[in-house]
Amino acid sequence: MSLTDVDVAIRAAEAGAAVVRSKYGTDLVRHAKAPGDFTTDADLEAEQAILGVIRTARPDDGFVGEELGATGPTAGRRWLVDPLCGTLNYAVRTPLVAVNVALQDVGGVFVAAVAEPFAREVFWTDGDRAHRRRAGVDEPLTPSGHSRIVDLNLDAPPPDAHRIATVRILGIASFATTFRPRVLSTTLALAWVAAGRRAAYVTEGDLRDSVHFAGGIAVCRAAGCVVTGLRGQPLDTGIGGLVAAADAETHAELISIIEELEDFEGHKG
Repeated sequence: MSLTDVDVAIRAAEAGAAVVRSKYGTDLVRHAKAPGDFTTDADLEAEQAILGVIRTARPDDGFVGEELGATGPTAGRRWLVDPLCGTLNYAVRTPLVAVNVALQDVGGVFVAAVAEPFAREVFWTDGDRAHRRRAGVDEPLTPSGHSRIVDLNLDAPPPDAHRIATVRILGIASFATTFRPRVLSTTLALAWVAAGRRAAYVTEGDLRDSVHFAGGIAVCRAAGCVVTGLRGQPLDTGIGGLVAAADAETHAELISIIEELEDFEGHKG
């Protein structure tokens, strides 16, 4: 029986998650990437495991990995892979991480799998459906803004870390009285928005072709979340960024709060 694309995505994410679990709590070797940023041997081995699954099932597809870079065709079908999103969490034995696998094709990303290694869950979409798989059982994802918990990505390189919108949102009175902020430091939070465990996720940045975000965004969209840029504009246009909200009401509230930021557009130029 041949594997569908979503079967491949799930198997690949599970293979990466198995490596992540096996190396958790061990003496990890760190490899510097940039000031304040590093990868570990767990990241590298997880990506190799994912690549092995994809190469076996889809040998003609391209591959773009966070650690190993691009191989194979650069046009048409290609797999976007972040083998361990939340490396810093993982390195200090905080088990809040994700394994992201997404298939990019003409028109965008529709097939994706996001694995949460320690809960042994996979959040997946085939472009039409969005489900959570645990112990071989699939359940549909149902977004909900009920928790009022919003995850903010606070990562930004110096010297502008204090100026990014997600940091400044914390100082807006209406945000503090309306929502409850959290910082997971991993795109696992996007899958949790789709699953109803978070009301929304907000980040800045150019997310086009992102190995970090492609999988989570695809799952959110298929689950029925509202996904736009920071000003409510179509994703990957205008000032960029991402607001992924469980429902239209939560999204509208967040966009209104972001618009309260003085000179928001000015500091982007």
